[in-house]
Amino acid sequence: MENKPAKNDHSEIIFKAIRLVAEAHDGQLRKGSRLPYITHLMNVMKILIDQDCDDEIVAAGILHDTLEDTPVVMEDIEKLFGPRVAFLVTGASEVREPADAYNGKASWKARKEHTIHFLLHDATKDQLLVCCADKLDNITAIEADYKRFGELLWQRFNAGKEQQQWYYTAIASAFAYRAKELGDPLSNLSDQFSTTVKEIFQ
Repeated sequence: MENKPAKNDHSEIIFKAIRLVAEAHDGQLRKGSRLPYITHLMNVMKILIDQDCDDEIVAAGILHDTLEDTPVVMEDIEKLFGPRVAFLVTGASEVREPADAYNGKASWKARKEHTIHFLLHDATKDQLLVCCADKLDNITAIEADYKRFGELLWQRFNAGKEQQQWYYTAIASAFAYRAKELGDPLSNLSDQFSTTVKEIFQ
């Protein structure tokens, strides 16, 4: 019988995060597809691992949509994963604080403008890595579907092509600006993101 390698104790937080999102996002699909939503979270996980990010950053990448899209609250994240992971997940969420005026009821553009400002001025390096990995997988999925469906793709979004172009171009600029200061691995992710945005919209 083949001996299984011992589990790396340091990776336990990653497996704990996977178990939580598998339950929290149960029944959710990626927009316009039959793919379980957890596939996006696993893609973000892989992007961060490929950039040699530490396990808490990776766990935050797995958990990054829990506050927006599931019943999980900040206190749950902090209790289960600690204050650093909770801080990183907050940075990747449009609802960052209970008193935040830009909450889920705000307009699409107001929420996106708030995100752009946060990325440009307030996000830490680790928060930027989680956010960029998330956006990179989103734009990669959009590129694949655009090649498949063409202009019909934009009908699945609440905001149309012009608004999506404005948003993704703006956050590409924000990531690139911060990457000049912070370097790799953010620079690597930012370059991939900017290239994909240009391929879709130009």
